[in-house]
Amino acid sequence: MSLPALLQNLRIPVIGSPMFIVSNPKLVIAQCTAGIVGSFPALNARPAELLDEWLHEITEALAAWDRDHPERPAAPYAVNQIVHRSNDRFEQDMTVCEKWKVPIVITSLGARTELNDAVHAWGGITLHDVIDDRFARKAVEKGADGVIAVAAGAGGHAGRWSPFALLQEIRAWFDGPLILSGAIANGGSVLAALAAGADLAYVGSPFIATEEANAPDSYKQAIVDSGAADIVYSDLFTGVHGNYLRSSIVSAGLDPDNLDRGSLDTMKFGSEGSAKSKAWKDIWGSGQGIGAVDRVRPAADYVELLAEQYAAARARVCSG
Repeated sequence: MSLPALLQNLRIPVIGSPMFIVSNPKLVIAQCTAGIVGSFPALNARPAELLDEWLHEITEALAAWDRDHPERPAAPYAVNQIVHRSNDRFEQDMTVCEKWKVPIVITSLGARTELNDAVHAWGGITLHDVIDDRFARKAVEKGADGVIAVAAGAGGHAGRWSPFALLQEIRAWFDGPLILSGAIANGGSVLAALAAGADLAYVGSPFIATEEANAPDSYKQAIVDSGAADIVYSDLFTGVHGNYLRSSIVSAGLDPDNLDRGSLDTMKFGSEGSAKSKAWKDIWGSGQGIGAVDRVRPAADYVELLAEQYAAARARVCSG
């Protein structure tokens, strides 16, 4: 099965993953105009009324880019919707997405047939986050166009499966769009994702260390200074297992090697969030691939670097 037209003409086969708090219109616009899919979580726009303004800003900026650069139009953008039952903004945010006919909707923490139907009705496509084969099957059964395989090492809410195991099990029965997430931070890793069976790579944490990202300078520098050994996998902070920077856990006065267990009862998304999640607002998420990040730079420069590395990796492999 070929990729949807929206995903066929990217500069390199990469989606910039939506990151809580960090992803904003400036970063999305920079990613899209550099030739990869940019994305952000709808819940990053707070208060809820801000989502309409963000989608207006992104739509206008990308349209202006296309007028000025007809030879290399911008890539499409995506909005991440948290489908968990505690997200009391879900219906309101979907109405705004419909108004702007968001081209790609990424769904997380639940799959809904009615969401997929709604996005298809306005001409968009849906991609769903999964951490194992069982969830992938459920997402496709409910109408998702594509699957984002969130493997071990990914930033945010990450799975435990090896990317090789996860991709091969899903690809054995699914011939639709398959995207791999998990410690992908250079162009060689992008090529490896494709070689293993993915159509595109999902890249997040390196974009924290970009000028456009909505992150404190200390967070950006921590990405630069850290590597895989500095990532801690825990469910304490949201009730779902995820990867976090060890230094931020230490700064919060906790022992990263002796963290309490979390509970799904504390997981709450939406207009207010939970008291527990607010207590951990300075715990910084990150995937294991950040050892490849050596400086803070503009997002377009990072995409350029990825493209150069990807081309070099292809040449190296094809010459063998």
